[in-house]
Amino acid sequence: MTISESILYYLPELLESLKETAIMMGISMLAAVALGLPLGVWLFLSRSRGKKISFLYECLNLIVTIIRSFPFLLFVVALIPLTRMLLGSSFGPIPASFPLSIVAMSIFARLTEQVLLDVPEEVSYLAKSLGVSQWQYVWSFLLVEARSGLILSLTTTAVSMVSYSTVMGIVGGGGIGDFAIRYGYQRYEYGVMYFAIIIMILLVFILQGIGNQAARKLDKRK
Repeated sequence: MTISESILYYLPELLESLKETAIMMGISMLAAVALGLPLGVWLFLSRSRGKKISFLYECLNLIVTIIRSFPFLLFVVALIPLTRMLLGSSFGPIPASFPLSIVAMSIFARLTEQVLLDVPEEVSYLAKSLGVSQWQYVWSFLLVEARSGLILSLTTTAVSMVSYSTVMGIVGGGGIGDFAIRYGYQRYEYGVMYFAIIIMILLVFILQGIGNQAARKLDKRK
């Protein structure tokens, strides 16, 4: 068969793999925002500028560092018993989203901390002079000032998750990466494999373009 014929032949499987990737990406990015953002803020607040690093920061920093430094495939395999215990199965895009979510959360938390560290100290002085609470400082001052950088950090996390999700087929998670391996590489349909790779590259470009555009619109410095 020609490349176009092979692509049409495997089109149902390709669409299903895209659906699986979308599920994994959606769940992991939701976890990144819902859990990674608060964790990143907590890391920032626990790290006193110009003072001795707090014990709380050391603990949080250690957890995030361990998760980020753990080889991802081994991390996924190591979490299989926990995933099966919590979700009843370790196969499929939803169980595969569990380790992806943990990694997305840790990556975005670290990036959030770094972005917040770049916020001018004058913002903190202004908030203190107005007598706002810590919640008001975080919500109305800190996150507003850092929103452009946070969008770019979230975009970077999303691009990383596209890469990480491609190996989830090894543990039955499916996705576009699994499609490229099973229907392209293992069946010697290299045209199908390269087509799947092109789709992943386009997905990264789309995510990066959306993130860049949103960050420019939210950038208060322009």
